[in-house]
Amino acid sequence: MVMKGATVLIMMTKGSGEISPDTVVAGIPLLRRIVMAASRAGCHEILVVDTGRPGLTRLLTGTRAVLLPPDKLTDYPHSSRILVLASNLLPRPSLLTHLTEMPLRAETMHVPASGIAAVETADPKAILSIVGRADDDLSAFSGLERTYQRAGALIDGAGWVRVSSRADLRNAERWLLRGLIKDAEGFMSRHFERKISLAVTRRLVRTDITPNQMTAVSVAIGLLGALFFLSSIPAYQLTGALLFLLHSILDGCDGEIARLKYLESRLGGILDFWGDNVVHSAVFVCIGLGWQMAIKAPAPLVLAVSAVIGTLLSAGFVYRQTMRNKVSEGPLFTSITNSEAPSRLTTLADSLAKRDFIYLVVILSALGKAHWFLVLAAIGAPLFFFILLWTSRRERVKA
Repeated sequence: MVMKGATVLIMMTKGSGEISPDTVVAGIPLLRRIVMAASRAGCHEILVVDTGRPGLTRLLTGTRAVLLPPDKLTDYPHSSRILVLASNLLPRPSLLTHLTEMPLRAETMHVPASGIAAVETADPKAILSIVGRADDDLSAFSGLERTYQRAGALIDGAGWVRVSSRADLRNAERWLLRGLIKDAEGFMSRHFERKISLAVTRRLVRTDITPNQMTAVSVAIGLLGALFFLSSIPAYQLTGALLFLLHSILDGCDGEIARLKYLESRLGGILDFWGDNVVHSAVFVCIGLGWQMAIKAPAPLVLAVSAVIGTLLSAGFVYRQTMRNKVSEGPLFTSITNSEAPSRLTTLADSLAKRDFIYLVVILSALGKAHWFLVLAAIGAPLFFFILLWTSRRERVKA
């Protein structure tokens, strides 16, 4: 029986004895992490080839993987595209997706690195027979090399990392963490905040803390910081601004933990998105109240209301347009538009949605002038909402 899609065969390596299938890499056992990467790439048939050494079944609990002895491989359903992986090579899901979808002629294979191969064949049982007869992963790949012609251009080595010894573990964790940095992040987020959040995440993934728990911690810190803006004293405002910045930094940890441990959920994305907007609104309200108490006039409250309404309208619009019906894997919020060819105005709106503005809050608060930021937000938040409406209208007209 030949199935559509790709079948993944994970060959257990003998290794040096330092690394085993249950060696933990960034909070997840190595074998389980490889299986989860294959699942994320959309591979539904994942076969771990082993005679059944103790503990492997436990590592695969709750995954799509099936543990099979070599002599039973040909009895299992399989597809014409077969990916063969050594169990000491950790791939990115994007690499496996590429290997699954890339064009290959029948009876050819693409080998981007030693220990990974994509084979296209009209006779999958021949591959399974080669793998089943092999003593180890090296002999299996040697058999494939003798049987199938190489094809396809090599791709760069950013798509995998080898974990063969204890010395490789730290490098593998750094590689996984670097993969969490988004191309669309703001300058300060990429060069300052993300470095701190990744250092925190690296330690948190070894604990039982969940992404949603981290979201709650981040929101609580942000709300605590908002209360310090009730004072017009620079020291208090600066404390509030620094807590606001800490909220922003730790807010990255929930998504990082979720992606590292394959714990992404729609609920988590919603909590993260609306938690941010609640904190921002609380900061605006507290700045307005603090300013109003200092000057005994209603104008600051009007500005706070304008900033909060603009923020919540924008958040509601973005949620409705890009997040409410989103079902794909990965972060729930990535852009203010679903367009594959964003306009200059959309790109500008995406830039304004980034959180580099927090550093302006820190500077103004150090001077005791946090209310200046409220004035900017009272104008900018509603304006941002109207930019969203305009870009959405233009996209509908073009469609």
